[in-house]
Amino acid sequence: MSHFIDRRLNGKNKSTVNRQRFLKRYKTQLKRAVADAVNKRSITDIDSGERVGIPSKDISEPVFHHGKGGSRDMVHPGNKEFITGDRIRRPEGGSGDGSGQGKAGKGGKGEDDFVFELSREEFMDLLFDDLELPNLVRNQLIGTTEFKTVRAGYATQGAPTNIDVVRSLKGAIARRTALGAPLRGRIRELEEQIEGLLGTGVGEEDSRIQELREEIDRLKTRIAALPFIDTFDLRYQSFVKLPEPTSKAVMLCIMDVSGSMDQVRKNLAKRFFILLYLFLQRNYDKIEVVFIRHHTIAQEVDEEEFFYSRETGGTVVSSALNLAYDILKERYDPTVWNIYAAQASDGDNWDSDSNVCRDIMIDRLMPLMRYFAYVEITPRQHQSLWYAYQEVMAAHGHFAMQEIDGADDIYPVFRELFKRQEA
Repeated sequence: MSHFIDRRLNGKNKSTVNRQRFLKRYKTQLKRAVADAVNKRSITDIDSGERVGIPSKDISEPVFHHGKGGSRDMVHPGNKEFITGDRIRRPEGGSGDGSGQGKAGKGGKGEDDFVFELSREEFMDLLFDDLELPNLVRNQLIGTTEFKTVRAGYATQGAPTNIDVVRSLKGAIARRTALGAPLRGRIRELEEQIEGLLGTGVGEEDSRIQELREEIDRLKTRIAALPFIDTFDLRYQSFVKLPEPTSKAVMLCIMDVSGSMDQVRKNLAKRFFILLYLFLQRNYDKIEVVFIRHHTIAQEVDEEEFFYSRETGGTVVSSALNLAYDILKERYDPTVWNIYAAQASDGDNWDSDSNVCRDIMIDRLMPLMRYFAYVEITPRQHQSLWYAYQEVMAAHGHFAMQEIDGADDIYPVFRELFKRQEA
């Protein structure tokens, strides 16, 4: 067998490059494992990594070896079980049925899967790989309190640690050249006069030549007296703090908590809200979440009460939409905030209220929104609210609605709502 030795020097973060290459190669298996994990996990541990098993046959590598070469004739006994190209399975230990019920055996060799640990960032990258936020616009916030330090040229004063040596030396050379240029020019004139006198036959002992040479010596002394570097030459690297543009988003979570919304439906809604929140985290630096629950009346509550409190009674969805509008107008300027909303309901609503909801959505809420997603958690026939929202979807392209029957539908519905849009 041939052995190939890579004698190239290992660069920095070589393992990171290899890891990214591995993720790219087995992306299909990893994305399938991530999709399964979303359906199986509880909400509390969705924001973490994942252990992914990859069959050994999928990670096989090519092997280089020397062939036997030449022409050889061989005779093999026949068989009734195999034909050319068949793969013979490795014998398993124990009873050989893989059930784990037999006795331990001393022969055979296992075929373990390769287990790969995905970090949180890698898990989220695969989870949201081909999704994007519709109408994603990062509004720059005026008067932000976040700053970043940037280079701002050079200054004549500063801390000693910020001295730029090269820039200071260049300034010193330029200063000596500028101050010494007139003196050097005068020296050249005097030397030309000496050469002219010597050309007329005057000797070196002549008083005129001696005076010229003494003048040249004085000028050279003045040039030599110029300081090599002066405090005037020092240049310091200058840094200033500039406001760094940030992006902010607010996420409205609206949920029906009337008697028809049992805890199972609330848990399904919670998973959808968590997915949306994690998705927004990848696109915005700062996110605020507003929880609005409603039955016949609407309230702004905390997360614990939003998901786990019990209520009875009827359903009036317009109360929640009116409260959402009031909150946005009071606290969230749409020119500064990117506003998203997700509404979960079982579809029940007071019949005469559905048309009111349609008008509120079309005229008041949707002009403020980047995106509004409505999910109806019910396996039964749609009620009046669904058909009213269909009119909203026809009027506004950034409104979307889907139906969820069970936990397995959450991730596909989420991908459908936030799928990458064609340019």
